[in-house]
Amino acid sequence: MTKPSIIGLTGSIGMGKSTVAAMFEEAGVPVFDADAEVRALQGPGGELIPAIEEAFPGSTGPEGVIRDALGKIVFGDKEKLKKLEAIVHPAVALKRGKFLEEHKDAALILFDIPLLFEGSGHAAVDTIVVVSAPAEVQRERVLARPGMSVEKFEHIVGLQMPDAEKRARADHVIDTSTTLEETRAQVEALILELKASL
Repeated sequence: MTKPSIIGLTGSIGMGKSTVAAMFEEAGVPVFDADAEVRALQGPGGELIPAIEEAFPGSTGPEGVIRDALGKIVFGDKEKLKKLEAIVHPAVALKRGKFLEEHKDAALILFDIPLLFEGSGHAAVDTIVVVSAPAEVQRERVLARPGMSVEKFEHIVGLQMPDAEKRARADHVIDTSTTLEETRAQVEALILELKASL
């Protein structure tokens, strides 16, 4: 029995990663969304709430993690951030392991990992797919989001690896500056190519 080939999907903010992940899912590729798992683990009744509250008193409430409160505690403090990551990362890895077990018969599995290169996620995947669009398209998309400011956008982009570097390190690039139909066609062509190479 061959094990599934793992696609690591990544891309900077506003590049259309969630849209592309949904297209893979619609095409029958199981998708593991690391961010969604973190939100569930830290949401109302989430498994990690007791451990996070113990480590960072006052950072959680009935709705789960109070993002602003936790952010203020760990932001800019490397040690505290490490402590938080030591709680979150193993739990997400456990969920990912279960997901792999559930989909062990699939030809392809997609891991949606926003900070694939910034973390060590790239070591756990077989193929890296980067979603990309020109900088002005990215900027326009992100600034259209509620509560987003130019400063916030520039701060986030500053923390992420530059798009050009991600594209250079990718096995495949999906251009999302086109229509949704054209993007979907790129996704479907890539799925066929990856299945053919198995």
